[in-house]
Amino acid sequence: MIHSLFLINHSGDIFLEKHWKRVVNRSVCDYFFEAKEKAVDPENVPPVLQTPHHYLISIYRGKLFFLSVVQNEVPPLFVIEFLHRVADTMQDYFGDCSETVIMDNVVTVYELLEEMLDNGFPLATESNVLKEMIRPPTMLRSVVNTLTGGSNVGETLPTGQLSSIPWRRAGVKYTNNEAYFDVVEEIDAILDKSGTTVCAEIQGVIEACVRLSGMPDLTLSFMNPRILDDVSFHPCVRFKRWESERVLSFVPPDGNFTLMNYHVSSQNLVAIPVYVKQNINFFETGPCGRLDITIGPKQTMGKSVEDLKVTVHMPKSVLSANLAATQGNYTYDLASKVLVWEIGKLNPQKLPNLRGTLTTQSGVPKPEDNPSIQIDLKIQQLAISGLKVNRLDMYGEKYKPFKGVKYLTKAGKFQVRT
Repeated sequence: MIHSLFLINHSGDIFLEKHWKRVVNRSVCDYFFEAKEKAVDPENVPPVLQTPHHYLISIYRGKLFFLSVVQNEVPPLFVIEFLHRVADTMQDYFGDCSETVIMDNVVTVYELLEEMLDNGFPLATESNVLKEMIRPPTMLRSVVNTLTGGSNVGETLPTGQLSSIPWRRAGVKYTNNEAYFDVVEEIDAILDKSGTTVCAEIQGVIEACVRLSGMPDLTLSFMNPRILDDVSFHPCVRFKRWESERVLSFVPPDGNFTLMNYHVSSQNLVAIPVYVKQNINFFETGPCGRLDITIGPKQTMGKSVEDLKVTVHMPKSVLSANLAATQGNYTYDLASKVLVWEIGKLNPQKLPNLRGTLTTQSGVPKPEDNPSIQIDLKIQQLAISGLKVNRLDMYGEKYKPFKGVKYLTKAGKFQVRT
């Protein structure tokens, strides 16, 4: 299925490659680099590219591109899911998924890739199974391996591979038994100049951190599960129980894992957390323009809006920006023509405002289209869709675990047209 994997940094350098069936020349990545040049943002690079002899399927994670080379037609989502598993495994093993960390642990990375894919097909992708086969690197283990020429590869087959529940190893024991869940929602929205919602949807994920002894059987129920449209689950979830009762019943993996992804596409269920009053004009006469942006809270359910940031991709003719911000700081990058206004925490009593003049090139026609405004934000302890966890029950074990749920809403592709 997958012939090769290339890891590419933000500047376009290939810093790691792995081949399974046969060596594929690096020149195949030229098609990807062409698409990357055409895209304004790294996230906008098409995930699937067709070349004369191969298909290139990629994801963008942590300022890195994971690019796989496939010779025959395969379900693209299957490959994309595997690439995300590779990135998640590196994050779990090393605490970070960056170029520096990967190169510092390059031997372990190659060992992981060798176990995760066998002759181009996914083999072992569960973190607890991999950790039994390839021990996570530590300072002491690295020193011992350097002196003795050893490796992190274990000598015995993982117990999870031999059981009917391959995602959980046998004989798990903890002094403190705990199960924590994070409900994280990203809101994607487009607002027109008057503030009316053109389209809006929510992408949600439930991340779990479960450290429980023995073989617990958990049941997680929601107050309002009917709002969820498209759902996908970790293999541990019993799908028939979800179809009939709308509850999540599962024997959890040990440690961190993604329990569930969901989608809310009904526009009347998507609350817009902030409103934007904006006015960006370029004059016909004179090399200048005016900018005025004000942001305020809208539907935040009483929660504070944090890490608020405004990004504007200016036309190429804009040379400089002379602005004044009532809150936060702004920067204008002349090379990329990007204006960034970092506000921080939104104060409802004193709304942040950014206004001033824009200097454009003389003799250049007025820009035909006004730039759009990108909004970034975070709201703690709020799921903007209204999804709420009702209760978590445990069966099969007699102890009482510590339980907790956190909610987080953040902006995905949140755009305001001007």
